[in-house]
Amino acid sequence: MENNCQLDSNESNLFNKIINASLKLPFVRIDRTSFLTKELSKYYSDEALLKKVIEKGTCGLIDKKIIDRIAKGCIDYHTTVVVGTSALAGLPGGWALAAAIPGDVAQFYGHVLALTQKLMYIYGWPDITNENGLIDDETLTILTLFVGLMMGSQEAEVGIRVVLDAFAKQTEKRLARAAITKTAVYQITKKVASWIGIKLTRDGFAKGVGKVIPLIGAPISGTITYFTFNPMAKKLKAYLNEQWDERANLS
Repeated sequence: MENNCQLDSNESNLFNKIINASLKLPFVRIDRTSFLTKELSKYYSDEALLKKVIEKGTCGLIDKKIIDRIAKGCIDYHTTVVVGTSALAGLPGGWALAAAIPGDVAQFYGHVLALTQKLMYIYGWPDITNENGLIDDETLTILTLFVGLMMGSQEAEVGIRVVLDAFAKQTEKRLARAAITKTAVYQITKKVASWIGIKLTRDGFAKGVGKVIPLIGAPISGTITYFTFNPMAKKLKAYLNEQWDERANLS
């Protein structure tokens, strides 16, 4: 994995640091083929169908109820793990726990990035990694837009629509890299990254304060994490679900 991906903007420096820390976590990169094969083989035994899904995506090939069930399972799993991790980081220890906050934040966004890839793939997106299966600058551009979307950035939706339009014009299992290298998309991404950085700076204290309160730090941290992560995940699912329906209606 390439850990030096940077979104050239001083204003987005905080978000860059968090993302680069998250990218070092072993669970962040999702192999599209392995993920789809593992999840869909629980419901389908037809190897020809699974191969076609790997090539073309799930839209029009997989029952929508199965798609939603898998998506919900992914959300439930990552929510449970990230809340548990956050609660552990919030165990009693007073101000000495300040050093644990960066790791907690990296874990949080690591799960955001992993879940984003899983939901994108189950809702029909092609592989967003490079030809070597690694997360590179183009992959990070897409993931940044989706993180912005989950946090409420309208500008992120504009950027995703540009990428989605390019995606709709091709049927390969790997997203055309040229669709993401457009200057307009990069400019939008830099703005989104800066917006996220500002939001994190503004909201960061509320998330960290629970960790320095003895005994009640763990439940407070876990609760705040749940009510942050779960709505973000559901917003992403709703957005991708709407995209899936649009493509299904056009097919």
